[in-house]
Amino acid sequence: MGHPYPAARARLRAAEALLAQGRLAGSRARATSELETARFTAESLGAGPLREQIDQLAKLARIHLNDAVTEHGAKQDRAAGDDYGLTDRERDVLALLADGKTNREIGAALYMSQKTASVHVTHILAKLGVRSRVQAAAIAVRLGLADRPSAG
Repeated sequence: MGHPYPAARARLRAAEALLAQGRLAGSRARATSELETARFTAESLGAGPLREQIDQLAKLARIHLNDAVTEHGAKQDRAAGDDYGLTDRERDVLALLADGKTNREIGAALYMSQKTASVHVTHILAKLGVRSRVQAAAIAVRLGLADRPSAG
């Protein structure tokens, strides 16, 4: 194309659109391909912020990019919430919950159904030993999870 940076950004946006289509046949595989190509271009250009956006989308959509591609971003945010036994996905949900998002909004942001988001919230409340979303949000703020980058 002659313009690799805009092409990589376009591939990132294409992957987002494909993931938003949900369960259409082949959309996830095509999104993975777009992300891998965009990630390679961003790495080649030394475009750190673009690479981080690509890594974040891959993480949110639970897309595993090549090990060489994700080695830098795979270990981020591991410590926060470890005392409570929260998974990476639960920490993502908790961060959005702390931002006041509904289960529907959490689901949309993390490419999951509203019901799946509800199940995650239930597990989070149990692991944190709290009864309400407000109490869980307070713990998220204390852990520094409320400052995590959110999707959308």
